[in-house]
Amino acid sequence: MRQIIIIGSGPAGFTAAIYAARAGLEPLMFASSVGIGGELMNTTDVENFPGFPEGIQGPELMQRMQEQAEKFGTEVVYDDITDVDFSGDVKRVTSGDGVVHEASAVIYATGSAYRKLGVEGEEKLSGHGVSWCATCDGFFFRQKTIAVVGGGDSAMEEATFLTRFADKVYVIHRRDELKASKIMQQRAFDNEKIEFVWNSEVAEVVGDTEVTGVKLRNTVDGTESDLAIEGLFVAVGNDPRTHLVHGKLDLTSEGTIAVDGRSSRTSAAGVFAAGDVIDASYRQAITAAGSGTAAALDAEHYLAALDQAALAAAK
Repeated sequence: MRQIIIIGSGPAGFTAAIYAARAGLEPLMFASSVGIGGELMNTTDVENFPGFPEGIQGPELMQRMQEQAEKFGTEVVYDDITDVDFSGDVKRVTSGDGVVHEASAVIYATGSAYRKLGVEGEEKLSGHGVSWCATCDGFFFRQKTIAVVGGGDSAMEEATFLTRFADKVYVIHRRDELKASKIMQQRAFDNEKIEFVWNSEVAEVVGDTEVTGVKLRNTVDGTESDLAIEGLFVAVGNDPRTHLVHGKLDLTSEGTIAVDGRSSRTSAAGVFAAGDVIDASYRQAITAAGSGTAAALDAEHYLAALDQAALAAAK
């Protein structure tokens, strides 16, 4: 049986692994079979992570975090967790190969997933012009006209990045002002290739075998219009990956895992949560990393208390 299992491999998971491994807890991390590294694997220039004044590519940052975690003794398994049982003192998690792994403590840091629009044509044309990852798919839209849906930092970053490839990038936003930070807004406003479509939402993605356009609905007067594009990038937020813990851990009204104050302690003793899965407000790599630190320290204190209780019982 392990002392600690970590589920998830973003900034929160790897930071927790670094701290837990340095504390001699020899953590076992399940890093997913496909989504290793979290959302930063789909990010280009990371300019706001301390220690990198010239910026760093998201995938490189995650690779360095993994190398650091493994250097101190973290065992990384490239598999998914399909079920969890937090009901007893011994925590059990089932991996994709059907093996049940046991630990005294678990850190749950599964991050979040891209939110979809839920409109006609979106699913059908996924991978055929509809994308949720500019860094993954931007290359395929050279000299084309495309659109980004959203008004936050992610949408501005996607739109700005896509101007490296596309001739024209529309930004479709349901309001008349952006939610993005001022610096990200200004970069988009200053880019000659970007044009904003205000007070509009996508009502339908149009195309038979590939995207040829979108039907837009005005959020003020309800009128509809057509916009001819060859690609659509959706950047309207994320949802915390909590499907494994529904009914097993308390959740907040926002769908994140509920924790005790500023700690990482969940409603199940010995289970700690960190990163975007508990954060509906900040959702930054550095806040996720800090959250992972808290989770590792909380888990370390929990395990130390268990050892002390066991020694006391043995006397």
